[in-house]
Amino acid sequence: MRLRTTGAAACAVLLAAALTGCNRGSDARGRIGIDLPRTDTDFWNSYQEYLERELASGTVRALPLSNSQNDIAKVVSNVQALTGQGAEAVVIAPQDTGAITAELHRLAAKKIPVVSVDTRPDEGAVYMVVRADNRAYGQKSCDYLGRKLGGRGRVAELQGDLSSVNGRDRSEAFAACMRRKYPGITVHELPTDWKGEVASAKLQSLLAQHPDTDGVYLQAGGAFLRPVLSLLEQKGLLRPAGTAGHITIVSNDGIPEELAAIRAGTIDATLSQPADLYAKYALYYARAGLAGRTFRPGPTGHGSKIVKIPNGLEDRLPAPLVTRANVDDPKLWANQPAGR
Repeated sequence: MRLRTTGAAACAVLLAAALTGCNRGSDARGRIGIDLPRTDTDFWNSYQEYLERELASGTVRALPLSNSQNDIAKVVSNVQALTGQGAEAVVIAPQDTGAITAELHRLAAKKIPVVSVDTRPDEGAVYMVVRADNRAYGQKSCDYLGRKLGGRGRVAELQGDLSSVNGRDRSEAFAACMRRKYPGITVHELPTDWKGEVASAKLQSLLAQHPDTDGVYLQAGGAFLRPVLSLLEQKGLLRPAGTAGHITIVSNDGIPEELAAIRAGTIDATLSQPADLYAKYALYYARAGLAGRTFRPGPTGHGSKIVKIPNGLEDRLPAPLVTRANVDDPKLWANQPAGR
């Protein structure tokens, strides 16, 4: 999408995206500071690649990217460094959504708009959250496993970091769905802090205690897929879908490796978290914040919905369920050249 527009054309485009006014002109003049959350998962590496491609187009003025390596103290210090270098809007993805509050208050006092990607801060003003519906991740993953297991069995749920709104949303929605719709399935909740080695170790212990485990929910395929598949292969449990003894696996992220695993039959499904759209609309809203644009809840022109949250607005982007039936869909970001 070309973001640089002028006059009436700009307002027409922005109204389609739920804009309430064009009150400071159509183009952003300041620079954007961007902090990446981590480089240890394929999903976030893909997000960085999409950001760099958007920045290379020359339509966005940004400072050099910083990376906080999953450390909330580094998020704060990186953001302070970026604003010290002249950033007038900030894009972040805080993994600990409770510990960023004080920094958000500081940015609000300086009237610096903040776009939070993938995570919704618990408190503190944000201009826009760019995020998929993480409760839908838990709900859809529950429904998929529930149907595949016929409402009975034993499932390992490899949870993310429960200090993160994403980990909480996915876990709470998955648990509520299982209690309500599939009471015959026993769920073992295994917190992992989004760490692959923790996921593998906890799953290994569970399998030793409960070898009848026949389903696994990976809340983060980018972090968990490789260690989990490696563990199952070592134990002789990595059997193709449709064969006796296959463990049904549903994942969340939609990275290329997950799609390849679906094609191979080693996992069954994933929820495609839109790395490409995260990058695109993070920069779109950062520029909109610089230009003083305001938005209201409602449908957008890009297939999502803006909703009101206690500390701002959230653009909830679509995240489709991917199975063997649609794994080759060219619209999935992981099937596009930049996603491979």
